[in-house]
Amino acid sequence: MLRFFTPDAPVRQQISLGDITVEVIRKRMRSIRLTVHAPGDRVRISAPYRVSLEALRDFALSKLAWIRKQQVRLRLQPMTAAAPYADGESVLVWGRERRLKVEERAEAPSVELTPDAVLLRVRPGASPRNREAVIEAWHRQVLKAAAPPLFAKWEPVMGVKVGWLFTQRMRSRWGTCNPRSGSIRLNTELVTKAVECLEYVIVHEMTHLLEPSHNRRFKALMSRFMPDWPRRRKALGRLASR
Repeated sequence: MLRFFTPDAPVRQQISLGDITVEVIRKRMRSIRLTVHAPGDRVRISAPYRVSLEALRDFALSKLAWIRKQQVRLRLQPMTAAAPYADGESVLVWGRERRLKVEERAEAPSVELTPDAVLLRVRPGASPRNREAVIEAWHRQVLKAAAPPLFAKWEPVMGVKVGWLFTQRMRSRWGTCNPRSGSIRLNTELVTKAVECLEYVIVHEMTHLLEPSHNRRFKALMSRFMPDWPRRRKALGRLASR
């Protein structure tokens, strides 16, 4: 039986470094990650649960010069990007362009797919980040529904078994595979691509259960299982973060 990974709820805290407030998010991860974001030059540390707040403060202090440098860089950048997920914007679902319809209601946020549109219901005054979070959660649900039937289709063909399915937004990869645990991680942005592209990524990652490297054997296996994989990879295109 395919198992879905459900992450623990993140714990949010703050660290004050004089005039800089650092947002701390504790979640299930292996290492500490420090980032600076626009707008407002926001500083964030993502860290494993086990790392103490005092240790994170010392870490942030050691990176203070780098933080200030990044803040200056962000302030000098022109702000040209439009707010995401505005009413009337075009969005992609399984490779097809649809119009986004935003409705503000005093109820729990939701997303509904209609024949020609994506209906996004949010609370009154929801920020672009809130809207993006609702869409991201919906992408996870859609991907978790679409992937298992494709796993079931290819497992008997390839002679492998997928253990865990992870879904998350990734900046640089469409998918990853851990051959030892049999787990596969899929990028939620795949929901914007054609289904044949999702199937290509799934077969690609499942092939890594047989061959971890991208060597000659890996390519031979891909060609055996999915002869048109180069065309599908080209159709998938490059990963472009929103």
